[in-house]
Amino acid sequence: MNKYRCHLIQFLLDEDGVTAMEYALIGSLIAVVIIGAVTGVGLNVQALFQNVADQVEAAIASVM
Repeated sequence: MNKYRCHLIQFLLDEDGVTAMEYALIGSLIAVVIIGAVTGVGLNVQALFQNVADQVEAAIASVM
């Protein structure tokens, strides 16, 4: 019985798995931030190109 208790205590005190879990959480949080930033920048770039396309179309229409 004492042998099992000793193994259980050793298992509970082992922190190697916790470190891997922390790295996984940090990695996933970084991925969420990157996805959010790219989405926000992508929408701004799309609006910018749409604005340029509208201005070019208006300039062409005024010439013809």
